[in-house]
Amino acid sequence: MLLEFPEILTNEQVAECRQALEHADWVDGRVTAGYQSAMVKHNMQLPEDHPAARRIGETILDSLQRNNLFMSAALPLKVFPPLLNRYEGGHAFGAHVDNAIRQVNGAAFRVRSDLSATLFFTNPEEYDGGELLVEDTYGVHQVKLPAGHMVLYPSSSLHQVRPVTRGARIASFFWIQSMVRDDGQRTLLFDLDTAIQRLREDLRDHPAALQLTGVYHNLLRRWAET
Repeated sequence: MLLEFPEILTNEQVAECRQALEHADWVDGRVTAGYQSAMVKHNMQLPEDHPAARRIGETILDSLQRNNLFMSAALPLKVFPPLLNRYEGGHAFGAHVDNAIRQVNGAAFRVRSDLSATLFFTNPEEYDGGELLVEDTYGVHQVKLPAGHMVLYPSSSLHQVRPVTRGARIASFFWIQSMVRDDGQRTLLFDLDTAIQRLREDLRDHPAALQLTGVYHNLLRRWAET
């Protein structure tokens, strides 16, 4: 399941984050790449312990906690602290699959990467190229979103970032360990939750909404890890 989330961050939040990144000291992005990914990864990255990275990461996590669509779709158990990268001057990231387990730097904290997220800090017209390409059973999806918007997709997907030939593409990327490991089960729960919300809006207090809510929670109880 690939989903786009509009306005995870407001224009004001995006502007504040970009100002904090103006004079940041970027390093080679391969510092967080696995063996296979390192061979195809060509970008810059903000060090995980950089003060700006931590502040921006906290802003993102706070916004996600208040986003009902994200909570319903991801059912997050753990979220890897958001990282930041920059593509320019031909930078690209070839086809790869994300590592299954991510170790938080300097902490005894691991995240199983069930879902991958990219949150954009630059608008599409600010750079050429840089499209995120995600493959699934329905083909290849091309993603290039406005600043403040985010895309979420299974970490098991083969994906890549096309070369940036003009301007700079700045984004945050991170991983989510979901309470529901299986993408198919997670998608069913999301569809069911969405249908329940629509039913409550159209037919307030309809008994079917209560029944379906019970089905939702019984399935979540069966499938969830906590």
